[in-house]
Amino acid sequence: MRQFTGCLHENRGKEDAMDKDFLLIRQMKKGEKKGFEAFIEKYYPKILSYCTYHSQNPEDAKDLTQETFARFFQHFSQYRHMGKAGNYLYTIAGNLCRDYYGRKKELLMPSLPDSGEDKREREYNKLFVEWMLGKLPEDLREIVIFHYFLDLTYREIAGVLKIGEPLVKYRMKRAKNLLKTMCEDSEK
Repeated sequence: MRQFTGCLHENRGKEDAMDKDFLLIRQMKKGEKKGFEAFIEKYYPKILSYCTYHSQNPEDAKDLTQETFARFFQHFSQYRHMGKAGNYLYTIAGNLCRDYYGRKKELLMPSLPDSGEDKREREYNKLFVEWMLGKLPEDLREIVIFHYFLDLTYREIAGVLKIGEPLVKYRMKRAKNLLKTMCEDSEK
């Protein structure tokens, strides 16, 4: 019984978040400025973080984020809220980032946090991570970025990518195996 009530409590938190989104969407549909501001305030940092993992230049990440919201609001009158506004924004951002990949032809990551290492070592680590992620197929790279850099659960990733959770787990396992092999090969 304890597991069941814990599950109910966990689901209730997600329902509350969905209800808040529903209220924000309703406010926005009525044209209330407060609703738009709250929506952007809620999702802007998440989308900016996602876009940052797809571009080296912070200005490009901001541009991709701005374009994500511009496209969302451009078609807002046709938007039907199904409890997944965040997933919809990630989908738009993902499409824009894929276009960005096509223009840049490489995966770029933001600077790694300062951990007391000298600048040369940090730059080497950053380039190594970029190189390894760049070698992964796009479908695996997305899973790794969502999970390790944006802290999304497998279930959340499945919702954003509109695939089953078992496929997310399978792709993560493949990505880990490929990354492990690349690390081992680089040490030889």
